[in-house]
Amino acid sequence: MQDEKVQVETSVTEGKTVVATETIAKRALDWTLRAWRPAGTVVAVLLALLLTWHVINGKDGLQVWHQKRAEDQQLRKEINELQQENTQLRDHIEKLKSDPDAIEHEAREKLHYAKPGEVIYTLPATTSEQAQPAGAGK
Repeated sequence: MQDEKVQVETSVTEGKTVVATETIAKRALDWTLRAWRPAGTVVAVLLALLLTWHVINGKDGLQVWHQKRAEDQQLRKEINELQQENTQLRDHIEKLKSDPDAIEHEAREKLHYAKPGEVIYTLPATTSEQAQPAGAGK
């Protein structure tokens, strides 16, 4: 493409008219150089925003990390509770293996055994409606 000349400005200096002409290519280059810094800034800001969004909402972002952290704490709490329960059950088993009083207590409570000459009375289970007297609700 041929360089086209464009009349940019005319000025009168000391009675002489001066016409400055520039080529289109030079004007485009000047515009590009002036616009480069703001355009680069906009691109950098957009990339920073995209990166921030990805860090927060991405596949392994902060939201997922917080969810995993809460799940980890819940599972650790559950593990501790189960370990305590296991310890209590082991202690109970050891007592049943070695302590005759614990064996007797377990036989009386769970199996409803009685010593010779004892009589066991079993009462029906009461519900909350049966436990209240008839006139107490009014």
